[in-house]
Amino acid sequence: MASPTYQPRVNTSGNGWRNPPVGGGGVSGGRLSHQPRPDEEQSGPTGPKPRPGFGLRGPRRSPHVLTAESLASLTLPVGDDGVIIGIDPQNQPAVLSLLRPSPMEIALVGSMWMAQVLALRTVATGARVAVETARPPAWGQMAQAAGGGQQCVSVHDVRQIAPQGPSVSSPVLVVRDMGARPPRNQLAPSPWQSVLTVLPFLGPRSPQMLSRADLVGLQRLSPEEAEVVTRIMRLPEQVGAVLPTLSDNAMLWCSRDGHQFVMTQPTEAETNLLGGPRRMD
Repeated sequence: MASPTYQPRVNTSGNGWRNPPVGGGGVSGGRLSHQPRPDEEQSGPTGPKPRPGFGLRGPRRSPHVLTAESLASLTLPVGDDGVIIGIDPQNQPAVLSLLRPSPMEIALVGSMWMAQVLALRTVATGARVAVETARPPAWGQMAQAAGGGQQCVSVHDVRQIAPQGPSVSSPVLVVRDMGARPPRNQLAPSPWQSVLTVLPFLGPRSPQMLSRADLVGLQRLSPEEAEVVTRIMRLPEQVGAVLPTLSDNAMLWCSRDGHQFVMTQPTEAETNLLGGPRRMD
């Protein structure tokens, strides 16, 4: 068998990234074929010349770089996040943070209409809503209309609601609509899950619920109810005196840290679906 023959290795001339063209036609007088001739360089436009494979040179200075001491002077205005529930007395948007990393208890003494508006606006923020109610037909139409065909609102009979699996990417608002004496909540407190209990009026157990709630929303109350709420929530007397005079779309939201009057203005879509504001259903 004849011995195999091999072509001699190509001389790379000290450059390991490319081979010289065959026949030497690519080099003339020591100039590489891809480089411009001297007359072309002189006739070219003034300014920075591109480097092969790298484009134009960048800026030689760094005026956009800040020192570590200068970072403290940077500020970014960021407003509250949450559900826009209406406007305050200064005609500014009132934002309610309904979903938080820690469990939250909310009591709403008012109508199902107000609870459904809050549920719709919570869905608009990307959250899910689970309704435990003694009147499923009253919530069914709203549940079908919410989310544009997606299953964002689920309706459950009393004591038939299952754990919802809330998370930071899928927070849940649980609405409990079961009259003035709702049974005990079967769901365990969970992060990113808030429970909104709807009370049409103050019942025997309402004072205990209001006292342990993190947030309380109040529509128009009777003078007797206003006195009870003023004492439990430690409201100023002039604020409690206004509660019996509120209009159907006005509310007082209060917590241990303060209180705020809010007027909820329904959108056209909310009015077409739920009707106009009302205190009783």
